[in-house]
Amino acid sequence: MCELSLRAVQDRVDAYISQFREGYFTPMTLVVRLTEELGELAREVNHHFGEKPKKSDEPEGNIALELGDLLFVVACLANRLDIDLDQAFADVMNKFETRDKDRWTRIHDEI
Repeated sequence: MCELSLRAVQDRVDAYISQFREGYFTPMTLVVRLTEELGELAREVNHHFGEKPKKSDEPEGNIALELGDLLFVVACLANRLDIDLDQAFADVMNKFETRDKDRWTRIHDEI
């Protein structure tokens, strides 16, 4: 198992994309791709946990791979827009840990 920081994920994606003349898609195209990938994830989650089972002739999907596809496209979009995902994630966690710190019932408060 390899452990990567978000920076390492972005660097690996950039190394992959940089070998092609076409480079990164436009931000709008990447957002459309995110939507496509999210739809594929939703379909797999629905088949595994929802009320719509797969048809007998449909191949088995993989939720983990669909999440990986989303991560790849998020890294592409971040790279295209020169956004550091490590910093973006730190900022989001700070928001949740400060502004939203009392929004949910903490497990240790249930005693």
